[in-house]
Amino acid sequence: MRIIGAEELRGLLPWPALEAALERMFRDGCSAPLRHRHALPQPAAPEGMLLLMPAWTAAHTGVKLVHVLPGNGARGLPAVQAVYMLSDGATGVPLALLDGGELTDRRTAAASTLAGRFLARPDSSRLLVLGAGRVAAALAEAWCARFPIRRAAIWARNPAQAEALAQRLRAHGLPAEAAATPDPRGFDIVSCATLSESPLLRGAEVGAGTHVDLVGAFRPAMRESDGALLARATLVVDTRAGGLAEAGDVVQAIAEGAIEASHVAADMAELCRGAHPGRRREEEVTVFKSVGWAGEDLAAAVLAFAGTP
Repeated sequence: MRIIGAEELRGLLPWPALEAALERMFRDGCSAPLRHRHALPQPAAPEGMLLLMPAWTAAHTGVKLVHVLPGNGARGLPAVQAVYMLSDGATGVPLALLDGGELTDRRTAAASTLAGRFLARPDSSRLLVLGAGRVAAALAEAWCARFPIRRAAIWARNPAQAEALAQRLRAHGLPAEAAATPDPRGFDIVSCATLSESPLLRGAEVGAGTHVDLVGAFRPAMRESDGALLARATLVVDTRAGGLAEAGDVVQAIAEGAIEASHVAADMAELCRGAHPGRRREEEVTVFKSVGWAGEDLAAAVLAFAGTP
């Protein structure tokens, strides 16, 4: 059994190949039930959570184990710890154990740029990223690899974190800078990866032709946009089952009466299969809302394993 760490994974999952692997998985499909969620009481810290995300095809099975432990901050550790097990689909023989954090960061960002290929204007050159964590860093890299980005602004509630990420991105040759506010005006693509529970983006402030990528709100109580933004946008979700059950932006907008479930124009499978054309007008506002699909993890793990000696 191969053990594939974070650094090796980065080399095995280049953005173009990873995006293509995700497109095939969305197009061809796999078995992937909604994630299993279990509470983990902590004696002297906030309650944690154990997430199990299985997926399988005839050729492979995989499962991601994710621990979310908010109390890890006081221990000097990341709150999210994850590992992925890839096995042979016919025999169940374990093939590889992969770093779950790096796998998640990269497949999440590649799913966003895959959606952006259908939904963002091809000439998009001004990027705003809300958030300064690991996923935000991956998103900035992936968007700059996919589109002709000339300006990549990074905003976070902690300005020092935004500046630190911008410096790291500049060190890798990306046109990054810290942003003073989350104001989306003047940007072609706005990509959000925060843990916000109140809207950072409002429909009235998003300009015509903008593509909005909502990644962070993966639980019903969280949200990064208001209902007005979703109401005026062509809304695409990664999967309808996950988007309508777990995506806080969507769930809360429906509860408020801003939209109905039928407002979801398509999911990623429909985009990849050509059942929905994606962006149709230059001035159209588009939104992609992802909560994460276990099929993405499986596609990324299979791609990484195939590239190992």
